[in-house]
Amino acid sequence: MSRLKVGVIGAGTWGKNHVRTLAGLPETELTAVCDLDPGVRDRLARQHPGTFVTDSVSALLGRVEAVVIASSARTHAELGRAAVEAGVPALVEKPFALTVADAEGLAELSALRGVPVLAGHLLEYHPVVEQLRHLITERSLGELYYLYSQRVNLGQIRPDENALWSFGPHDVSVALFLLGDVPCSVAAQGHSYLQPGIEDVVFLTLTFASGVVAHAQMSWLDPHKERRLTVVGSKQMAVFDDMQPREKLRIYDKGVERPEYRSWGESLAVREGDIFIPRISNAEPLAAQLRHFAQVVRGEAKPRADAADGVRVIRVLDAASRSLAAGGAPVTLEGRA
Repeated sequence: MSRLKVGVIGAGTWGKNHVRTLAGLPETELTAVCDLDPGVRDRLARQHPGTFVTDSVSALLGRVEAVVIASSARTHAELGRAAVEAGVPALVEKPFALTVADAEGLAELSALRGVPVLAGHLLEYHPVVEQLRHLITERSLGELYYLYSQRVNLGQIRPDENALWSFGPHDVSVALFLLGDVPCSVAAQGHSYLQPGIEDVVFLTLTFASGVVAHAQMSWLDPHKERRLTVVGSKQMAVFDDMQPREKLRIYDKGVERPEYRSWGESLAVREGDIFIPRISNAEPLAAQLRHFAQVVRGEAKPRADAADGVRVIRVLDAASRSLAAGGAPVTLEGRA
């Protein structure tokens, strides 16, 4: 089978990783790259002499069988529509769009034209997240109580989006993927310390009809770089620490025993058990995502993070933005079905 001809729109901070990965996969051919920066185009021309490099989106779409859209967030929906209208399947990086209307419009156009569009929810392809979903689905952790994530560092400060829209797509997509549901209410509080009107730190809480609560702390103004997710169940607890080079997942066999019958004054008993470190694949999530994208384009697989997934995440982020503007007041999520 011939290699799938794939193009990349936007080869900057994150797009360059798509370029690198697509060029190295046996399933794909890096056919074309589009970027508006002349310096980036010069670098790409030197690094990939066999690849068509351009500043024209239409020129790129005319040469490829699929496209990755990794340009600035404000262009994602517009470029996604351009790809679909050209009949080119697209992987749209996060955030899928900046408004619910744009996200829904892109998803509807994709369905109408029969052209696949995937959302760039990278962590749904992480082997540890896949394992966590398996543990939750199989109820290995027992009854799920709550989960919380920390995505903080002292890093890139964006002038055009706040911490919620920069980091939130990761944590929201993971929560929805793990729970297989969308929240019934969303609440968010944040503060702008460095730039007026752009929250550097955001605390997000998602409440689900099942009673499960998901909390996320997001900040680019923090002394530590942390990428950690904790899942707490009635039988076991799991911690995913993505900053660890190895042994990223630890499962704690501990919890609180709740006797079926308790006499007056009898306290709940804390149970301390072993710590398990399961063997998990060290496959690169981006490579797994792009392989899956190629399979979807060829009709060999159903999309995992499809356009509907992109819409769900944008609806949550939109509700969180409204809660931020209202000082943290909970917002009921409409259209949960």
